[in-house]
Formats: sequence, C-alpha cells, structure tokens
Amino acid sequence: MLVNRPRRLRANEHIRSLVREAQVNVNDLIYPIFLVEGNNIKKEISALPNNYHFSVDMLKEEIEELIDLGIKAVMLFGLPNKKDELGSEAYAEDGIVQRGIRRIKEITKDLLVITDVCMCQYTDHGHCGIIKDGHVDNDLSLEYISRTALSHAKAGADMVAPSDMMDGRVGAIRKKLDNNGFENIAIMAYSAKYSSAFYGPFRAAANSTPQFGDRRTYQMDWGNSDEAIREAKLDITEGADVIMVKPALSYMDIIRRFKDNFNYPIAAYNVSGEYSMIKAASKAGLVDEKAVVTEILTSIKRAGADIIITYFAKDIARWILEK
Repeated sequence: MLVNRPRRLRANEHIRSLVREAQVNVNDLIYPIFLVEGNNIKKEISALPNNYHFSVDMLKEEIEELIDLGIKAVMLFGLPNKKDELGSEAYAEDGIVQRGIRRIKEITKDLLVITDVCMCQYTDHGHCGIIKDGHVDNDLSLEYISRTALSHAKAGADMVAPSDMMDGRVGAIRKKLDNNGFENIAIMAYSAKYSSAFYGPFRAAANSTPQFGDRRTYQMDWGNSDEAIREAKLDITEGADVIMVKPALSYMDIIRRFKDNFNYPIAAYNVSGEYSMIKAASKAGLVDEKAVVTEILTSIKRAGADIIITYFAKDIARWILEK
C-alpha cells in the first residue's frame, strides 16, 4: 500500500492554490516607462510591442491605468533630444526624467517612482560613463552619475537605481544624497548586471547603443557567478537597499545565490529581449502567451526574487484581476 502520495495535493485547483509555494502578486511588479521630449506623443515602440514612448504631457492616462490595475511602482527611462560627451541632460534640472517625476507626482502620490540612473542614453558616445583617453573613466564618471541621482531625488523620486556598473557608484550616490538631505531616498543597485545579448530591444527603444566598442569592460561576464556575490557584497557595504540581477531568465542561479547569501530585498529585471521573444513566439502561434508569461514570472519569483521589473506588468495585473 502506498502511503506517500504527493498527487493528493494536486487533485484540483483549490488544493494546488492552497499549497503553491511561489506566486506572483501585483505588489511584486515594477513597470518600465520610456519618456521622450516633445508634446502629444504616445508612440508604440516597435521593438517592444504594447509599450510606448510617452511625452510628459501624455502620462496622465497611463499612470491612471497603472493605478487602476493595482501596480504600485514604475521605473523611468529618459530619451533626451540633445546628447553630449558629458551626458549633461541626465542631470539637468529640467531634464526629461526630472520633468516626468514631477508630472507623475502631480497626478498621484500613490505610485512609487524609481529612476534608472545611467549615462548611456545621454552621452553622444552611448557609454555608461565619461570617456577619457578612449576608455570609460570609472572614477570621473562617479561624479556625474551621483549628480544625476541627486537631480532625480530633488525632482521627487522615491528611489534611484544606478545601472552603469561603475565601481563605487552606490557609495558615491549614497554620499551625495546624504550630504544633500536625502538620507531617506533608497538605492536599488543593479548589482549583477551582465553584458547580455538580451538587451537589444531596449537599446533600440532607448537609443542607447554604444557608438564604439561594447560594455564588457564594466558589465559582468556571462560565465561568472562568484563575481556576482562579490559585486552584491560591495553594493550592500556601500549602502544599497535593494540588490538586482539583470537579466532574469538566463541568471536564475544568480537570483538563487543572492537569496541564499543575502538577507536583502532582491529584484530581477525581466528584460526586453526576454519580453520580445515571447511576444514574437505568441504572435507566430507557437506558445500560449498568458501561460508562458505566468510560468516564467513565477519561476523568477521561485528562484528568489522579491521584486520583478517587467514589461508584462500590466498584463499580469489584468490576469490577476480576472481571476
């Protein structure tokens, strides 16, 4: 006679739901928004179907939809009209992200506004820091990156998320914020940001492809796992409040290692290439989009992520509401 029958707890959906170990909640989700200069712009991003470039004046409807869906947080990315070698629009008081922050805070106080802090969209060379003698100068870049984070805090951001992968940038930002009275602004560090082939659609959406070389001298090598632990330890020591793994799908092992090693909130970025592949497969009739997306995001949660940044956030929220 069999005594152990695990199938008893799979007999129907009510039992399966009762004992399910990991499930995605709308409170887990952060939705990325791309801001562009101009007026009356809501233009679909061809590389990211169902995602849009918004001018600041067109944000109200989008923000109200997110609130209605129960989504609690957004991450802002900006595309300036002007680029230069120092990425000066990144830290301009009237920059595109800074104006976007202020507009969202006018629309609602009930949405957490997180800002991506990087230079790549703002520099004419497309790299994530300042170029000196043909190379990205790490320490010189820290001043401009921390200045950008401070400008976001002054505009009303609730959290800043440095994605540049310069050494010491979390500490530089923490010092800059604290010295200017923003001790309570949290930092979400892109702690393990890999030099991934999955970023292609984002680079098209953000117009941030490097004009020479690549980012392998500062983003992480695909093959390294122990290095991710060292990076996260450094970020935590420097004052990070949340640590992130990017991308998510090919780096589930890193998410799990973060979970096993650090008692800190862990974010995972379900990046543009992951999103666009599913959209393409769904359009071709090869997969059931809802089922695949739900499975993938649940797997990210199961791996150990507390927070998921995803272009599917609105879809997931709708599906949860439909239940």
